[in-house]
Amino acid sequence: MRLGLGGGAAICLRAVGALLLFVHLLVVAWLTLRPIDAPWVTAANLRPFASIAADFALGAVHGMCGLAEGLALLAPAGVLLPLVSGRLWVSPWASLARTAGAGLLISLTIELLQTGVPGRVLDVDSLILNTLGVALAHALIVPAGRAAIRRRLRASASGRVAAADGRVAPRGDVYDPDAVPEGEAPEGHTPTIPRVGIAP
Repeated sequence: MRLGLGGGAAICLRAVGALLLFVHLLVVAWLTLRPIDAPWVTAANLRPFASIAADFALGAVHGMCGLAEGLALLAPAGVLLPLVSGRLWVSPWASLARTAGAGLLISLTIELLQTGVPGRVLDVDSLILNTLGVALAHALIVPAGRAAIRRRLRASASGRVAAADGRVAPRGDVYDPDAVPEGEAPEGHTPTIPRVGIAP
């Protein structure tokens, strides 16, 4: 089921998500597909965790920076992809699988394109870290965000039903002509006096 925030609000939210995702992918392309002037480049790495181990061999700080860069590169897509899809009532595991799969495809596309860019090589560890970053960002943010929106929608729906049954007290900042303090007549109401005789 798509977002139930009202037609205009849902469309606006998805449009903003699509715009942010487009900008994010442009930034990623600029960071990863620019040619690098280097006297030499390493060979393509097809062995999982080999480049990560090499980074840590140069020092813990260097290794941690490499891990952080790999995880953060596509992490925003883990939140923006579900926002663009607009699904609200969906299994968290199915959503995670779809988003991680999309992140894997995006990262794989980048790695394959890098094979034709001077100074860039294919690295399977980048593929692993990018996909893991997408999955982590999704798992940490999206389920909680969807749950909060669902609670808000349920509360709004309950309020509308209760209001239809006359069980909700009127808001103080909204005029309600039926909200009259006990013992007072509504403003503008003229009291009537019963006739006790016949007028001459």
